[in-house]
Amino acid sequence: MIVTPNFHFCANCNDAIELYKKVFDANILYMLRNEDANPKDYISDARYSEHVYHAEIMIGETRLMMSDISYESEHTPGNSLSLVVTFDTADEVQKAYSLLKEDAIILAPIQSTTYSSCFVSLIDKFGMRWELMTEQTER
Repeated sequence: MIVTPNFHFCANCNDAIELYKKVFDANILYMLRNEDANPKDYISDARYSEHVYHAEIMIGETRLMMSDISYESEHTPGNSLSLVVTFDTADEVQKAYSLLKEDAIILAPIQSTTYSSCFVSLIDKFGMRWELMTEQTER
């Protein structure tokens, strides 16, 4: 199991990546824009086609995940972080989800996405945002 910070931006994720490359000598591991993702995975709207759907960078030995959110109302500066827990199997994701979902706000139900065969996003009853996933894909 790997725990990874995930930063969420309001339409300026690419700018943040460029800054972090300069400041921290970060390396881009992966970058996918909305227009390149599976249309079933996000709200298909031309206004958001250039937004970062999912990116990963390395700062030193730490991997960060990053993405743009589609609506400003979902963004609160200073509160734009979730923790991604990457499991080896979908069964492990489902087990963790079954324990966390009580009194939680489900942001994205368990589903297969462009980058994960099993992904779910929620805010637990303590107000912490979690993204549980596998890195395995069936696509």
